[in-house]
Order: sequence, then C-alpha cells, then structure tokens
Amino acid sequence: MIVVAGEALVDLVIRPDGSVAAKLGGGPYNSARTIGRLGGDVTFLGSVSVDRFGNQLFERLVADGVSNAGIVRCDLPTTLAAAELDDHGGATYRFYLDGTAAPALDHVPAAVSRPAAVHAGTLGLVLQPMATTITDYISALPEHTLVMLDPNCRPRVVPDRNAYLDRLELLYRRAHVVKLSTDDIDYLSPGVDPLSFARALVGNGPRALLVTAGGAGAWAITAHGETMVPGRQVSVADTIGAGDSFGGAFLAWWMQHGYTVDHLADHRLVVEAVDASQEVSARTCERVGAEPPHRQELSARWQ
Repeated sequence: MIVVAGEALVDLVIRPDGSVAAKLGGGPYNSARTIGRLGGDVTFLGSVSVDRFGNQLFERLVADGVSNAGIVRCDLPTTLAAAELDDHGGATYRFYLDGTAAPALDHVPAAVSRPAAVHAGTLGLVLQPMATTITDYISALPEHTLVMLDPNCRPRVVPDRNAYLDRLELLYRRAHVVKLSTDDIDYLSPGVDPLSFARALVGNGPRALLVTAGGAGAWAITAHGETMVPGRQVSVADTIGAGDSFGGAFLAWWMQHGYTVDHLADHRLVVEAVDASQEVSARTCERVGAEPPHRQELSARWQ
C-alpha cells in the first residue's frame, strides 16, 4: 500500500478572462488520485471536511480507486486556494487556511501504520498540526519503507522559513526520493544552481533527486549518474497538478514494477520511471485543473 499524506482542498481557478471554476485539488490529493487512476494500491492520509466540498473531495478519491482508510473527517470548512492563471496556463496561488479542514490532521489512523511506501509534501509539510503529524509518522517508519518527498514550496503560506527548512532537512535524511522543481530550489536556496543543490542532497539521505523544469523536462540524479529526460510537447490548458501527477506517477510506476529502496541504486531504472512520469504529467497539462489521466489513456508501457 502507498500512503499519500497532506492536504485536500478546492482550487478556485481564475482564468485570464476572469471566469472562475471550482476544481478539487491539493498537491498530495492530486498525487493520490494519479496513483489511483494508474491502478496503484493507494490510501490518502489527510483531514477532509464534512461540508459539500469535503464530500466531493472524499467521493472523488473513492471513485478514482483511492482507499479512504487514512481520511479523518472534521466539521471545519474545506480549505480553499485561488489559482490565478496567466496566458500560458501557469498558476499563482493564494490560500485561505485559517480555521479550515486541511491543516487539522492531528493523528494517523491505525489502518495506515504499515505502508510499503509514503509520499508527502506541499502544505502537508508546512501547516500545523498536520506538518508535525506527518513528520512524526514518517520518522517512525522502518527504513525499508520507501519515502518520497515533494516539498512543492508555497512561500506565501510558510509562517517561519527557518523552521520549515529545518523540518525539510530532517525529512531529507529519512527520504529515499525527493522531487523538486527548479522554482522550489530557487526558494530553498536562492542563487544556487539547481543541479548543484540536488547533487549535494544525494547521498545525504535521498538516493534519487528528481528535478523538474517545466516543459523542458526533468533531471534524474542519483549517485550513479545524471540524466535530463526531455519533456513532451503538448497543448497546455494549464499546469495545475502537473508536478503532483509527475510525483504520483513515479511512485506508481516504481511500486507496480516491484522495485524497492535498493533498486534506486540502478540509475537506468530511475530514468525509465522519470520518462514514464513525464508522459503522465504532460497529459495532465492538456486538461483544465488537476485531472490526471487514467492508465488506459496512456501508452503501451503503462498497460
């Protein structure tokens, strides 16, 4: 079982023409749905409201094949994010967090205590008490449990940058795979070359760094090599959920092939997984909102 831990929320997508559409989202939520649509055995760990939006979030997970065993329902309203699109489909986010459901996760249901792999990130590593709950959960996992982090940094919601960086440093030491965008690295270590940052992390915890660079592609960096995997040229509706689906696809591919932590030493396998993940991410960009593809919509290698 793969456990994806973090926030579920609603994106209010504001298009350049001023029109607004409500879309289900949250980085880890999108990753969980990706894994579910790709046929993975996945559970979402997070706090979800009992309001109408919360019910929609819950029902969509189940419809996409995601187990609800790790979901904690609460009476707080659903967390909202305003995602303002530019003319190229890029999104700028503002979050409405105070007194809402997503940050309220304060315990981990027993049903998700023994996962084969864990994926965590975005607001799940920032907002309290959720961030401490997830950090403690990951820290207590046995070493053979594959851990993937996707910080997916949102600077506007980080209340204490130093505390956030300290938490990431702690989690890096426990993680086996870390996914970062070039924008993430620019925030985490301003002025530092992204590849230099990634190289410094490999071997100090993570065994593989996946550095995404938008449409240009993604780097697969391990102790045994560095490979740039080119992106795919698609007609971009927007980029919401692109990175989330990439991360979810990587973990889905890895686990579906029966790979373990030890297989991360094989650089070739990491590159193959990144290439397969690029396909999923590209298909997500062709749709409005975070709508990852189903496995049957993808090429033969996913079948």
